[in-house]
Amino acid sequence: MTPERPVLPLRIVVEHPVPGVALALQRGASAKATLVGPVHVSTDAHVFDFEVTLDGSTAAGEPRLLGPFVQGPPAARFVYITIGASAGQIGSPWQRRAKVPLGAIDWQSIETLAPGERLTAHIAGTARDGSPACATVPILPPGWVVRRSSEPG
Repeated sequence: MTPERPVLPLRIVVEHPVPGVALALQRGASAKATLVGPVHVSTDAHVFDFEVTLDGSTAAGEPRLLGPFVQGPPAARFVYITIGASAGQIGSPWQRRAKVPLGAIDWQSIETLAPGERLTAHIAGTARDGSPACATVPILPPGWVVRRSSEPG
């Protein structure tokens, strides 16, 4: 019997998404991926809640994150938010993914979590040209922060 690995609850808030464009969280690798919709949708934000597994530390001493939502090598983990046609929206002119980095999640943030809380990050949903933000998107200040799960964002 193997011991249970701790689970880390996360939330990504996509601020000011392009109106009418579908967004979904990618679960699994591209060829076998499934899409998970937001838990909250408004004109101001789309909110995605999910969990990752903690499995010790990387060679650099940072948290090693695993799970079906986690992509990339241990030192550069991320999750994908799919956009438009990539999110299953038939007829959308957009077929993109936003790569949301997980690298700024540190042990101090993890250790401050209490029951009913999530590490939460905000990203921009709209690029400077008015199209959906895509490619690697920066986490907006103040970065990954602890929030109550019941808070909308």
